[in-house]
Amino acid sequence: MPTGTKPRRAGLSRRDGVSRGRSCGLTGALLVALALSACASAPPPAFDLEAARGGYGARQARRAQIAVAEPAALPLLDGDRIVVRRSDAEVAYLSGAQWSNRLPQMLQARLIASFQNASLIRAVVAPGLVADYELRSQLRRFDYDAARGVAEVEIAVQIFGAAGRIVAGKVFVATAPASGGDPAAVVAALNAASADVMRQIVLWTAPKI
Repeated sequence: MPTGTKPRRAGLSRRDGVSRGRSCGLTGALLVALALSACASAPPPAFDLEAARGGYGARQARRAQIAVAEPAALPLLDGDRIVVRRSDAEVAYLSGAQWSNRLPQMLQARLIASFQNASLIRAVVAPGLVADYELRSQLRRFDYDAARGVAEVEIAVQIFGAAGRIVAGKVFVATAPASGGDPAAVVAALNAASADVMRQIVLWTAPKI
């Protein structure tokens, strides 16, 4: 080693240390950003509908079989978003919540379950299976009225017999108050109103077939 030259210390130079420190800092910042992005993109809580149970009374079961079709619905209701009606002319979607499936598909499944819970008809099936009658419906309203603080459900129903003949038809409506405007309270009110409508549909349908 030449005279007067200081020996170089083993390890990182100051420049290397700064570079490594900056690299670690950038990596940490990137991980935090990715974590925040994952939280921001997480889907909102999903809610389900309940079938109607009880309230049918002691009635004799019909021997006919009926198929329950998926309700028809306008695009506003044909999805997994929960509709909020702010006025007669203004609607929006509830923030921070959604249905666990497409609303018409859920209603079809819960209406079939409501018929089965009532035990008023021998067999209740989905379309495509052998049945004497078919229940077709149109979903007109299924929303939370923010101005009144109530949930409202309106479903138009028709019973079809052999060769597509209409046996009977009726519109069913029910409302239920919500204890608040938060998602849980809104969904609870919609569940109460929809269960009421489904119970009405079952009780009206059974004697018609």
